[in-house]
This record gives sequence, structure tokens and C-alpha cells, in this order.
Amino acid sequence: MSPEVVHERATKFSIVCDILERYEHKQTMLIPILQAVQEEYHYLPQEVLEFIAASLRIPPARVYGVATFYAHFALKPKGKYLIRICDGTACHVKESIPILEKIREILRLPANQSTTDDLLFTVETVSCLGACGLAPVVVINEKVHACMTPAKVETVLYEIIACEKEAKT
Repeated sequence: MSPEVVHERATKFSIVCDILERYEHKQTMLIPILQAVQEEYHYLPQEVLEFIAASLRIPPARVYGVATFYAHFALKPKGKYLIRICDGTACHVKESIPILEKIREILRLPANQSTTDDLLFTVETVSCLGACGLAPVVVINEKVHACMTPAKVETVLYEIIACEKEAKT
């Protein structure tokens, strides 16, 4: 194993160890532990789940079972920007699908893929965002974008992309 890989793993597990310490290695705190780990990594890496199981002295199947039971948890990496588009009744009737299609077109995201290769964006369709009066709704990270259209979502996405390009330079 290269020194870079060893350092990366040590750092990864160091962060997990800090989280486990914060929750006093209590098995009963598995859900908050997983939430804290996901907050850190934006998903739950398999090797981290196995490390948590060993550290808490519980079967890996139990940790994996909790991680897969709750929709909040993700086992695959998510992008820096999580885009949730509502396709509930009100949003669907007000044409949410063309908005989704525009998002996928701009991000060059195939239908069978939810996260861009550069891990900048993840697109999820959700059943309801609880904002029917603002339909159609798109939430990017925690910011709600109401009464969206394909043109409006295009403007929002290109602003984010421009900011990201500017931040890299």
C-alpha cells in the first residue's frame, strides 16, 4: 500500500474515531453515529461501515441494515450540490418532468446515473417537498427554488457552475 493510501485511510478512520468517541462507542447511538459520518463524507463508505461495526462490537449486517433501511442514508458518493426535484402531484401537474430533463441535459447526466462524474451534482426525484403552493419546486442543498421552469433551472445551474469554475482559479 502506498504512503498516500495509508495516510488517506488513517485520516478517514481518525475522523470516524472522533465521531465514535463523541458518542462514547455506544451501540444505542448507531443512527446518530451514521448521521455524523454521512455529514462528514456525504455518504457511508463500506469500509467505514465495517470499521463502525467492529468498533461498536456489533455485526456488520446490523450496521448495513440500519444504513439501508433509512432513506436518509446513502451508500454511494453524493455531489457537493444535492438537487432534489419534486414530482409529487402538484409539481408533476405543473410540469416538473421537463425541468428534470433540463437538469440532466445541462449536467450531461444519463437517466441511469444520479451523480455527475466530478461529484459536483447529485440529482434526486422526490415524491413531495411539502411546498405544493410553490410548485414546481427544486431544492438545491437547502435552498428552495419555487415556481421553476426549464429556463429558470438553467440559469440557477449555470450560476453554480460559474461560481465553481471561479473558485478553482
